[in-house]
Amino acid sequence: MTVNSLAFQKFKEADFEKYYSLVSNEQVMAQITERSIPLDEAKVNYGKLLLRNERDAIFGSYQFYLSETEEFIGLGHLTVKDELETEAEIGYMLLPQYWGKGYGSKIATILIKMAKEKNIRVLKAIIDPTNTASRRILIYQGFVSEKVCEIDGLPGEILSLII
Repeated sequence: MTVNSLAFQKFKEADFEKYYSLVSNEQVMAQITERSIPLDEAKVNYGKLLLRNERDAIFGSYQFYLSETEEFIGLGHLTVKDELETEAEIGYMLLPQYWGKGYGSKIATILIKMAKEKNIRVLKAIIDPTNTASRRILIYQGFVSEKVCEIDGLPGEILSLII
């Protein structure tokens, strides 16, 4: 599918290298896990990602790329714990060369629209509180900060959007 000069599709088994280019990048992961993900761990995580992608036609993790050049730029995800829930989480990661170019906002807009189509009532996003770029994107989209706290031993901020 193509929206706003971005094309996207769910990750498939053959797309591991694209995924790994993100999670192994220290700059990308600095404000997510504070460390790059080693290959073996990334393979396990990718297997879980693929299983989540199979559960629903819309929920899951998507690879985003420039529609004109087909350059991979990052990922976005829309996930729920249970398909019957009305609350979902969105998130996105971009390769550093695409930071500051508006792609994060475009991905967030696409994910929010998808959530509305699935009758999600509340969207959550978890960011590092020092990630001002992500925070700005989410606030612009209408998210509000719920709390700043420690999440899995790392600093985190939970933002939510009532749809």
